[in-house]
Amino acid sequence: MTTPQELQIDIDRRDGASVITPLGEVDLGRSPTLRKELGVVISEKPACIVTNLAEVPYMDSSGVATLVEALQQCRASGITLLLCGMQDRVRSIFEIARLDMVFTIKDTLEAALDS
Repeated sequence: MTTPQELQIDIDRRDGASVITPLGEVDLGRSPTLRKELGVVISEKPACIVTNLAEVPYMDSSGVATLVEALQQCRASGITLLLCGMQDRVRSIFEIARLDMVFTIKDTLEAALDS
């Protein structure tokens, strides 16, 4: 049995915004890494957190649950959470679950940073 590869996450802190970019699939084995990194960034209380999903080809329900949890934490802390750059496969998961009505989703990182 192979252990899941650790999820690599790039974090770019800008004026008032933190951009989190996971690189790779976000599944049951990797979503705890995303949860931990989101928790760190949320604790820093930026005005806005942008989760750039441009490099995430696949996300399962544990990854979605991680983002829902982060959204709840952000709302409780007065932080804006935006998602951007979703590939079609990931976007369809959010649309099927009707989470595209819950999250603010932008097409590109630039659009998310401009909002």
